[in-house]
Amino acid sequence: MRKKIIKEVIEEHKQVLSSLEKYTSLIEKIATLCISSLKKGGKIVFCGNGGSAADSQHLAAELVGRFLKEKKPLASLALSVNTSILTAVGNDYGFGKIFSKQIEALGEPKDLLIAISTSGNSKNVIEAVRKAKEKGIKTIGFLGKDGGKLKKIVDIPLIVESNNTARIQEMHILIGHILCEIIEEEYIEKSSK
Repeated sequence: MRKKIIKEVIEEHKQVLSSLEKYTSLIEKIATLCISSLKKGGKIVFCGNGGSAADSQHLAAELVGRFLKEKKPLASLALSVNTSILTAVGNDYGFGKIFSKQIEALGEPKDLLIAISTSGNSKNVIEAVRKAKEKGIKTIGFLGKDGGKLKKIVDIPLIVESNNTARIQEMHILIGHILCEIIEEEYIEKSSK
């Protein structure tokens, strides 16, 4: 039974992974937007719930710290990390506002929001995207399934073609790592000239 599960999961992962190849140009376009935001003095802001909150924190850490090589720290943050803000806003305004209030307080037009939602229907992520758009902030969606409501409201939706949350999350972190590597290379090349 265990071997069967292992083989099935690996096979499903490979199938979903192979579907990403058609997004090469889109991932490159997202990398260009990330680099543009950073060069303007903006920051890359991530938000998501559960595993997507963990991915948000992970990717922000790769940009602020080191990914593969030494580089200067790059401005990035995950909106899921400040428990006092999350609980205060959640208590006073509702869970749907935990990210949008932070965008309202901290967001600037030169920033870039990467909204992560495997369903594309997370209410608090939708609210964050709406607030970002009000403030003139470009938005990217790392989505799954059919893209949900976010597909229509983000500037660039990247939809992983799977209905399995685990496979979607695996692809989201892979895409995030690809972006980190491209961004890092750009900053290493510039600093060595």
